[in-house]
Formats: sequence, structure tokens, C-alpha cells
Amino acid sequence: MKKFSNILFLIFTTTFILISINCYTDIINRYFNEAVPSINNYSSAMDYKLNFSEATSLKKVNYAKTSDIMVYPGGKPLGIKINTKGALVIALSDIEVDGNKVQSPAAISGIAIGDSITKINNETIKSAEDIATYVNRAKGGQVKITVNRKGEEMNFVVNPVVSKKDENYKIGLWVRDSVAGVGTLTFYHKESGKFGALGHPITDMDTNTIMSVGKGEIVDSNIVSVRKGAKGSPGELRGIFTDSNKTLGIIRLNTPVGVFGEGNDNLICNNYNKPMKVGFKDEVKVGKAQILTTIDGEDPQLFDIVIEKLLNQQEPNGKSMIIKVTDPLCIEKTGGIIQGMSGSPIIQNNKIVGAVTHVLVNKPDTGYGIYMDWMINEADIRK
Repeated sequence: MKKFSNILFLIFTTTFILISINCYTDIINRYFNEAVPSINNYSSAMDYKLNFSEATSLKKVNYAKTSDIMVYPGGKPLGIKINTKGALVIALSDIEVDGNKVQSPAAISGIAIGDSITKINNETIKSAEDIATYVNRAKGGQVKITVNRKGEEMNFVVNPVVSKKDENYKIGLWVRDSVAGVGTLTFYHKESGKFGALGHPITDMDTNTIMSVGKGEIVDSNIVSVRKGAKGSPGELRGIFTDSNKTLGIIRLNTPVGVFGEGNDNLICNNYNKPMKVGFKDEVKVGKAQILTTIDGEDPQLFDIVIEKLLNQQEPNGKSMIIKVTDPLCIEKTGGIIQGMSGSPIIQNNKIVGAVTHVLVNKPDTGYGIYMDWMINEADIRK
């Protein structure tokens, strides 16, 4: 896995779109612009003119709900690093050959944006650089490219051409193989070692597809500055990875309802170090609640909110409730809900009942949260 130094990371930068990255829609979505945090990419998109579109499906909700599931609350910032399975095609481009532009050989073969290249001539693709290596190794001969397209394996035969620019063989596409950024931990379950974060997926910023997980890890992070949100201009937390070599956990899943994996006891917050009960959707009430989030340093704080509306959901969805920040300090510092808060636990009646997922662009004090049911089920925590 590539090493990342203490670079300043813009935290899950907004996409400024009218629907969530999960592509869920409902009536209340249509009245406000939303900002859904998405992760910045720091791998290079390679111009040998080369996301894995394997969107992890949601589990069926078939668990026996128990009232005594105990988890440690999150609220702390996490450095998140993911290397995809294969390399995600983010663009197709023409190639200059002998003074003329020729159409992308990859496009001609049928390869599409959003495909994940997993093999070339039966050689496994582990990074973007592998694609250039195997294409050039063929010395102009046809290459068989295996891709994953929405969970289906497909094979294409591509005829590389020599680029006038650098005399290397090209197939006319651009790829991405990793993402990194800072998000918020939702919970840690000590008995199983499992954690959940974000409450929404990490998606590719160019194709909007859910990034697959080849390798992934979480590390310590600090919030170093805040850009306050305002109407029409979502704010954001900015953080750094404080120790990239100290792994707090391994990411196993990147799903429509969050990021999940196994971690260690370093995920337990210093100032909120007692386990809490999980509150399921039939226990959540309209009214006062709190969010546990970090807006400075690494220690989370409780801020007052109001749960304004609950949605009747029978299937997992990242927008389960409408929440509004009422805490004067939080509004003063952040403007309300800002990018980077995704995953912050929502606490009501001493139970973790959900997590922050979205902010409304034109109402920065208002956003959405997800029911804990969906995250606990996806993490496969039983008790």
C-alpha cells in the first residue's frame, strides 16, 4: 500500500448534486440541494490512456433484533486509505498517432467508464502501473482485458497503438487505483472487534461508483481546521493523518450504508470510553438528541440537535431521518453540519440511534442521518 505523509486532506469533498451518492431518492430530497461527502483521490490517473464498479450489495435485513447490543461510540476522526481491486476506469480518450487522433482502442473494444480492470492477458492487476506494464509487454499485439462490470466478469480484446507523445503503447483510458481521506468513526464493537464509519459509501469522484476494497486501513487523524458552512456553500473539516504507520483497523467492506472492518481497542475514545446500547429505528423519536463529533484535534464533543422527521424504512437507506443542529457552539464554529462529520453518532436517550450522513447545501444546519439498524446489520453484529 502506498505511504501517505501528513498531507492536508480535504475531507470527503462535496459533489454538489441533487441526489445522494447512493442514488436514493424520496419526496423530501427534491426540495433541497444536498452535499454528500466523497473521498479525495491521491493516486495518479495515468495517461498511458488507459473504481471498480463492484458496488457491494446490501445484506437482507434478517437479523433478530436484540435490545442489548453494546458498542463504543465513535465521533473521532479517522484517516481512511483504500486500494481498489484492480483499477477503475474513470475516462476514455483518443490517442495521437502519426499526427492524427485515433479513437480509444479500449472504447472500440467495448470497455466502459466504471469498469474495473482486474486482469490483462490473465495477469492480475494490482495497481494502475500494472496496466502500462502489461500493455507494453505485448509489444503491439492484442491484449485480453478482463473487467468487472457491476459484479459481472467480462473479457475484451484490445489492439494497442503507439502514442506519438512518448512512443509507448496505449489503449486510450485513464484509471484510478486508490483513495484516501478523513472521515468519522461511528462505533466500535469490542467483543467482535468490528467497527463502522461514515454511514455512506466511499465513491469515486469522477464516476460516482462505489469503490471496491482490495486493501484498506484506518489510521489516526487530527482535525486541524474548519471551513464554516453557509447557505449554498457547504463547510468542511480538514484533517491530517497523524501516524500512517500505526494501523487502527482493516477495512473489509465499502457499502451504501458505510465502511466496515475489524479494529483494535485504540478506536475507543479517551473521553467517551464507556459502551452504549444501540437504539433501533422503532426506538428513535422526533425531538431532542445529540451528535458526537470532532471539530478540533482528535477528541469528540457532544452537540445538541433536533430530530425533525423520521422516515418509515423497510430497506437500508442512508437518509433515515432529518436532523437539525441547534447547539450554539457547533453553529458558531461550523455553521451546522459540514463535510467530514459523516459517521458522527446520533445519540438519544443514552443510546446510539444513528449517524450523520448528509448536509443540505441551502440549509447548512440541517441534514440527514441513517438508522443504526442498517449499519449494525451490515457489520453483522449480533450481540
